[in-house]
Amino acid sequence: MTIKFFTPHWGFEHLDFNTFCRQVADAGFDGIELNLAAEADEADAQLVQLNANGLEYVAQHSGTRHHDFEEHKKHYRENLERIADYRPQLLNCHTGLDFFRVEQNLELIDIAQEIRAASGVPIIHETHRGRFPYHGLLTFHYLKQRPDLRLTADFSHWCCVSESLLEGQENHINEAINRTDHIHARVGHEQGPQINDPRAPENGPVVERFLGWWDRIVETHRKKGSAQLTITCEFGPWPYTQQLPLTQQPISNQWDINLYMMKLLRERYR
Repeated sequence: MTIKFFTPHWGFEHLDFNTFCRQVADAGFDGIELNLAAEADEADAQLVQLNANGLEYVAQHSGTRHHDFEEHKKHYRENLERIADYRPQLLNCHTGLDFFRVEQNLELIDIAQEIRAASGVPIIHETHRGRFPYHGLLTFHYLKQRPDLRLTADFSHWCCVSESLLEGQENHINEAINRTDHIHARVGHEQGPQINDPRAPENGPVVERFLGWWDRIVETHRKKGSAQLTITCEFGPWPYTQQLPLTQQPISNQWDINLYMMKLLRERYR
Protein backbone atom coordinates (compact mmCIF):
# COMPACT_ATOMS: atom_id res chain seq x y z
CA MET A 1 0.00 0.00 0.00
CA THR A 2 1.22 3.48 -0.89
CA ILE A 3 0.82 6.21 1.74
CA LYS A 4 0.91 9.75 0.36
CA PHE A 5 1.56 12.82 2.47
CA PHE A 6 -0.04 16.22 1.98
CA THR A 7 0.39 19.60 3.57
CA PRO A 8 -2.43 22.12 4.07
CA HIS A 9 -2.71 25.30 2.06
CA TRP A 10 -4.44 26.64 5.18
CA GLY A 11 -2.02 29.00 6.86
CA PHE A 12 -0.09 29.77 3.67
CA GLU A 13 -2.73 31.61 1.67
CA HIS A 14 -0.58 34.75 1.88
CA LEU A 15 2.13 33.15 -0.26
CA ASP A 16 2.20 33.17 -4.04
CA PHE A 17 0.67 29.79 -4.86
CA ASN A 18 3.38 28.70 -7.29
CA THR A 19 6.06 29.64 -4.75
CA PHE A 20 4.25 27.57 -2.14
CA CYS A 21 3.99 24.63 -4.55
CA ARG A 22 7.75 24.70 -5.12
CA GLN A 23 8.37 24.79 -1.37
CA VAL A 24 6.03 21.81 -0.84
CA ALA A 25 7.62 19.77 -3.64
CA ASP A 26 11.17 20.54 -2.49
CA ALA A 27 10.26 19.41 1.04
CA GLY A 28 9.15 16.00 -0.18
CA PHE A 29 5.39 16.18 0.27
CA ASP A 30 3.29 14.38 -2.33
CA GLY A 31 0.70 17.16 -2.57
CA ILE A 32 -1.44 19.87 -1.03
CA GLU A 33 -4.87 19.80 0.59
CA LEU A 34 -6.73 22.97 -0.31
CA ASN A 35 -9.98 24.76 -0.87
CA LEU A 36 -9.86 25.38 -4.61
CA ALA A 37 -10.48 28.99 -5.56
CA ALA A 38 -14.15 29.79 -6.22
CA GLU A 39 -13.32 31.61 -9.46
CA ALA A 40 -12.79 29.18 -12.33
CA ASP A 41 -9.79 31.00 -13.81
CA GLU A 42 -7.99 31.03 -10.46
CA ALA A 43 -8.83 27.37 -9.75
CA ASP A 44 -7.56 26.40 -13.19
CA ALA A 45 -4.33 28.27 -12.51
CA GLN A 46 -3.91 26.44 -9.18
CA LEU A 47 -4.24 23.08 -10.93
CA VAL A 48 -1.69 24.10 -13.57
CA GLN A 49 0.78 25.10 -10.85
CA LEU A 50 0.21 21.87 -8.93
CA ASN A 51 0.85 19.82 -12.05
CA ALA A 52 3.90 21.87 -13.00
CA ASN A 53 5.44 21.06 -9.63
CA GLY A 54 4.53 17.37 -9.75
CA LEU A 55 2.06 17.66 -6.89
CA GLU A 56 -1.24 15.91 -6.26
CA TYR A 57 -4.09 17.53 -4.39
CA VAL A 58 -6.86 16.67 -2.00
CA ALA A 59 -9.77 19.06 -2.36
CA GLN A 60 -11.43 20.49 0.73
CA HIS A 61 -14.80 22.11 1.21
CA SER A 62 -15.21 24.05 4.44
CA GLY A 63 -17.07 27.16 3.37
CA THR A 64 -20.77 26.31 3.80
CA ARG A 65 -21.88 27.90 7.06
CA HIS A 66 -25.38 29.28 6.41
CA HIS A 67 -27.59 28.88 9.48
CA ASP A 68 -30.76 28.63 7.41
CA PHE A 69 -30.94 24.98 6.40
CA GLU A 70 -32.42 25.47 2.92
CA GLU A 71 -29.79 28.06 2.04
CA HIS A 72 -27.10 25.84 3.55
CA LYS A 73 -28.25 22.86 1.51
CA LYS A 74 -28.29 24.87 -1.73
CA HIS A 75 -24.79 26.27 -1.14
CA TYR A 76 -23.42 22.85 -0.11
CA ARG A 77 -24.69 21.12 -3.25
CA GLU A 78 -23.46 23.88 -5.57
CA ASN A 79 -19.97 23.83 -4.09
CA LEU A 80 -19.58 20.06 -4.03
CA GLU A 81 -20.68 19.85 -7.65
CA ARG A 82 -18.26 22.64 -8.61
CA ILE A 83 -15.32 20.97 -6.87
CA ALA A 84 -16.19 17.48 -8.12
CA ASP A 85 -16.04 18.80 -11.70
CA TYR A 86 -12.27 19.20 -11.17
CA ARG A 87 -11.99 15.47 -10.41
CA PRO A 88 -9.83 15.59 -7.28
CA GLN A 89 -8.62 12.24 -6.01
CA LEU A 90 -10.50 12.95 -2.80
CA LEU A 91 -12.93 15.62 -1.55
CA ASN A 92 -12.84 16.22 2.19
CA CYS A 93 -15.95 18.00 3.50
CA HIS A 94 -16.97 19.99 6.53
CA THR A 95 -20.60 18.87 6.43
CA GLY A 96 -23.65 20.22 8.20
CA LEU A 97 -23.78 22.04 11.52
CA ASP A 98 -23.82 20.73 15.05
CA PHE A 99 -27.21 22.35 15.74
CA PHE A 100 -28.98 21.05 12.65
CA ARG A 101 -31.44 18.25 13.30
CA VAL A 102 -30.22 14.73 12.61
CA GLU A 103 -32.52 14.35 9.62
CA GLN A 104 -31.18 17.62 8.16
CA ASN A 105 -27.56 16.51 8.46
CA LEU A 106 -28.52 13.15 6.96
CA GLU A 107 -30.00 14.99 3.99
CA LEU A 108 -26.66 16.73 3.44
CA ILE A 109 -24.79 13.42 3.74
CA ASP A 110 -27.13 11.99 1.10
CA ILE A 111 -26.45 14.93 -1.23
CA ALA A 112 -22.72 14.22 -0.95
CA GLN A 113 -23.31 10.54 -1.69
CA GLU A 114 -25.43 11.46 -4.72
CA ILE A 115 -22.65 13.67 -6.10
CA ARG A 116 -20.08 10.98 -5.35
CA ALA A 117 -22.10 8.43 -7.31
CA ALA A 118 -22.56 10.80 -10.27
CA SER A 119 -18.97 12.06 -10.43
CA GLY A 120 -16.93 9.10 -9.21
CA VAL A 121 -15.07 11.42 -6.82
CA PRO A 122 -14.75 9.99 -3.28
CA ILE A 123 -16.47 12.44 -0.91
CA ILE A 124 -15.72 11.99 2.78
CA HIS A 125 -16.64 13.93 5.91
CA GLU A 126 -14.24 15.33 8.48
CA THR A 127 -14.75 14.75 12.20
CA HIS A 128 -14.79 18.45 12.98
CA ARG A 129 -16.16 20.69 15.71
CA GLY A 130 -19.28 22.57 14.71
CA ARG A 131 -20.21 19.98 12.05
CA PHE A 132 -22.36 16.85 12.19
CA PRO A 133 -19.53 14.48 13.30
CA TYR A 134 -18.24 16.71 16.11
CA HIS A 135 -18.51 14.05 18.82
CA GLY A 136 -17.78 10.34 18.90
CA LEU A 137 -21.19 9.11 20.03
CA LEU A 138 -23.11 11.24 17.52
CA THR A 139 -20.81 10.17 14.70
CA PHE A 140 -21.32 6.53 15.74
CA HIS A 141 -25.09 6.96 15.30
CA TYR A 142 -24.69 8.61 11.87
CA LEU A 143 -22.37 5.80 10.75
CA LYS A 144 -24.94 3.22 11.77
CA GLN A 145 -27.65 5.00 9.76
CA ARG A 146 -25.50 5.44 6.63
CA PRO A 147 -23.38 2.33 5.88
CA ASP A 148 -21.63 4.10 2.95
CA LEU A 149 -20.56 7.11 5.04
CA ARG A 150 -16.76 7.56 5.01
CA LEU A 151 -14.64 9.83 7.21
CA THR A 152 -11.59 12.00 7.44
CA ALA A 153 -10.27 11.18 10.91
CA ASP A 154 -9.30 14.30 12.84
CA PHE A 155 -9.63 13.04 16.38
CA SER A 156 -8.17 16.25 17.81
CA HIS A 157 -11.67 17.74 17.60
CA TRP A 158 -13.27 14.89 19.53
CA CYS A 159 -10.66 15.23 22.28
CA CYS A 160 -11.38 18.94 22.59
CA VAL A 161 -15.18 18.44 22.65
CA SER A 162 -15.04 15.52 25.09
CA GLU A 163 -12.34 17.14 27.26
CA SER A 164 -10.50 13.81 27.26
CA LEU A 165 -8.24 11.57 25.20
CA LEU A 166 -11.41 9.59 24.45
CA GLU A 167 -10.99 7.10 27.25
CA GLY A 168 -14.09 4.90 27.42
CA GLN A 169 -15.10 5.63 23.82
CA GLU A 170 -13.50 2.57 22.23
CA ASN A 171 -16.68 1.58 20.34
CA HIS A 172 -16.88 5.03 18.73
CA ILE A 173 -13.18 5.06 17.88
CA ASN A 174 -13.30 1.54 16.44
CA GLU A 175 -16.24 2.36 14.17
CA ALA A 176 -14.62 5.60 13.01
CA ILE A 177 -11.30 3.86 12.29
CA ASN A 178 -13.10 1.26 10.17
CA ARG A 179 -14.74 4.06 8.14
CA THR A 180 -11.72 6.33 7.70
CA ASP A 181 -10.24 6.99 4.24
CA HIS A 182 -8.07 10.02 5.03
CA ILE A 183 -6.15 11.18 8.12
CA HIS A 184 -5.57 14.67 9.41
CA ALA A 185 -2.37 14.18 11.38
CA ARG A 186 -2.77 16.88 13.98
CA VAL A 187 -2.43 16.13 17.68
CA GLY A 188 -4.97 17.70 20.01
CA HIS A 189 -5.45 17.46 23.75
CA GLU A 190 -8.12 17.62 26.42
CA GLN A 191 -8.43 21.41 26.27
CA GLY A 192 -7.82 22.21 22.64
CA PRO A 193 -7.43 20.95 19.05
CA GLN A 194 -3.65 21.36 18.85
CA ILE A 195 -0.73 20.77 21.20
CA ASN A 196 1.96 23.43 21.09
CA ASP A 197 4.70 21.20 19.65
CA PRO A 198 4.76 17.42 19.01
CA ARG A 199 8.55 17.45 19.34
CA ALA A 200 8.41 18.51 23.01
CA PRO A 201 9.03 15.59 25.41
CA GLU A 202 6.22 16.69 27.73
CA ASN A 203 3.76 16.06 24.89
CA GLY A 204 5.00 12.52 24.36
CA PRO A 205 2.05 10.67 25.97
CA VAL A 206 -0.61 12.46 23.94
CA VAL A 207 1.41 12.09 20.72
CA GLU A 208 1.62 8.35 21.39
CA ARG A 209 -2.14 8.22 21.90
CA PHE A 210 -2.73 9.72 18.45
CA LEU A 211 -0.04 7.59 16.82
CA GLY A 212 -1.85 4.53 18.13
CA TRP A 213 -5.09 5.59 16.41
CA TRP A 214 -3.30 6.36 13.14
CA ASP A 215 -1.43 3.04 13.30
CA ARG A 216 -4.76 1.24 13.48
CA ILE A 217 -6.15 3.14 10.49
CA VAL A 218 -3.06 2.27 8.44
CA GLU A 219 -3.25 -1.38 9.49
CA THR A 220 -6.98 -1.52 8.67
CA HIS A 221 -6.27 -0.34 5.12
CA ARG A 222 -3.35 -2.72 4.71
CA LYS A 223 -5.46 -5.68 5.81
CA LYS A 224 -8.24 -4.90 3.37
CA GLY A 225 -5.78 -4.45 0.52
CA SER A 226 -6.13 -0.73 -0.11
CA ALA A 227 -3.87 0.55 -2.85
CA GLN A 228 -3.40 3.95 -1.21
CA LEU A 229 -4.01 5.96 1.95
CA THR A 230 -3.64 9.73 2.21
CA ILE A 231 -2.47 11.72 5.23
CA THR A 232 -2.46 15.49 5.60
CA CYS A 233 -0.06 16.75 8.28
CA GLU A 234 -2.41 19.46 9.43
CA PHE A 235 -1.03 21.49 12.30
CA GLY A 236 -2.59 24.88 11.68
CA PRO A 237 -1.88 28.62 11.97
CA TRP A 238 -3.31 31.03 14.55
CA PRO A 239 -5.50 30.38 16.53
CA TYR A 240 -4.43 26.71 16.43
CA THR A 241 -0.80 27.77 16.82
CA GLN A 242 -0.93 29.98 19.89
CA GLN A 243 0.68 33.40 20.01
CA LEU A 244 2.49 35.30 22.70
CA PRO A 245 0.40 38.14 24.14
CA LEU A 246 1.00 41.68 22.88
CA THR A 247 3.72 40.75 20.36
CA GLN A 248 1.46 38.16 18.67
CA GLN A 249 4.49 36.06 17.82
CA PRO A 250 3.69 32.38 17.22
CA ILE A 251 5.12 30.03 19.85
CA SER A 252 5.94 27.40 17.21
CA ASN A 253 6.35 27.20 13.44
CA GLN A 254 3.48 25.61 11.52
CA TRP A 255 5.59 24.64 8.50
CA ASP A 256 8.41 23.11 10.56
CA ILE A 257 5.98 21.03 12.61
CA ASN A 258 4.10 19.68 9.59
CA LEU A 259 7.41 18.82 7.93
CA TYR A 260 8.46 17.02 11.12
CA MET A 261 5.18 15.10 11.19
CA MET A 262 5.54 14.05 7.55
CA LYS A 263 9.04 12.72 8.12
CA LEU A 264 8.01 10.97 11.34
CA LEU A 265 5.04 9.23 9.76
CA ARG A 266 6.77 8.42 6.46
CA GLU A 267 9.48 6.61 8.41
CA ARG A 268 6.96 4.95 10.75
CA TYR A 269 4.87 3.53 7.92
CA ARG A 270 7.71 2.77 5.51
